Amino acid sequence: MNRAIKLSLGILPLLGLLIITSVLDAGGWDNFKLRYFHLTSYLHNQEQELEDIRAQNLNPSESSRIDLTEILNGGPPKDGIPSVDHPQFDTAQTTPFNRQETVIGVIVNGEAKAYPFGIMNWHEIVNDTLGGKNLTVSYCPLCDTIVVFERNNSSFGVSGKLYQSCLVMYDRADETLYSQPWALGIVGKAVNQNLVRIPAVKTTLGKWLEQYPNSQILATDTGYSRNYQRYPYGSYYTDRQIIFPVRNQQNLKAHPKAIISYIWESDNQTPQNEFSGFSYQFDHQKLQATQQQVLEFNGRQIKANWDNKLETVIVQEMDGTIISSSTAFAFVYPAYFD
Repeated sequence: MNRAIKLSLGILPLLGLLIITSVLDAGGWDNFKLRYFHLTSYLHNQEQELEDIRAQNLNPSESSRIDLTEILNGGPPKDGIPSVDHPQFDTAQTTPFNRQETVIGVIVNGEAKAYPFGIMNWHEIVNDTLGGKNLTVSYCPLCDTIVVFERNNSSFGVSGKLYQSCLVMYDRADETLYSQPWALGIVGKAVNQNLVRIPAVKTTLGKWLEQYPNSQILATDTGYSRNYQRYPYGSYYTDRQIIFPVRNQQNLKAHPKAIISYIWESDNQTPQNEFSGFSYQFDHQKLQATQQQVLEFNGRQIKANWDNKLETVIVQEMDGTIISSSTAFAFVYPAYFD
């Protein structure tokens, strides 16, 4: 037998054993993949980003809010994580999800819908219509951020890129890239334009149905074969691991995966690589203890309440008008707003 072939046959079992040992050491296959996800950042091609902008007859220096070197590849390519563009819905009686399932709850013009995390973890974006409005429901599993917004006659997809470890969406109408936690165009024709947000809450299906028993629930009939009862990110939701590099973590005092809610209102300034405007974060555990916080925000008083029925934070104007907010892992706020 050829010596090279013998050598290869001898090495392969060792490689297999090494991989198996590494998987077990990581705590399973999902955690093993996450541990080495950051290596996909080396696939980033800044020159390709520039060419994509130039192909749209745009000037890169005028059409980018951020440093293009900070956009990283998340692993899957553009639309490799497929958005749900033709959502189907179940009722409380037909949904396969139990009452403990975490959901994104949205109500528009009296019509209520719930979007289970079991589906959002795999698809991240749902293009839907609710209460007569075309909207996009977006969720980033790496950041726990929820942003729901009006999409007009377009639809949004998952770009396959990340900025500060969070979802970068793209508008299929003009290819503009949007930073999901900012709800802001960061690269492309609509750079610096803010998405029109719609209030949404993170709660459990059971709590949501207690308030909205006739709510529709996103169905697993998505057109794709996924195990929607399985969380695909191992122990990521509760451990300290942040897969991709994020800035300003020296300002973080809490556990990186502690749950917060934040509000934000941008202004007309466009500093490179930074948010400009007003923002504030609320620690869920602390607000649950105090029940309410009143504060000055952008020249007016507002209030944040711990909603005991939905077990989440609701932010309002003093007259009760709901202010759009998002939950997030604690590490997100300094990365985007400090």
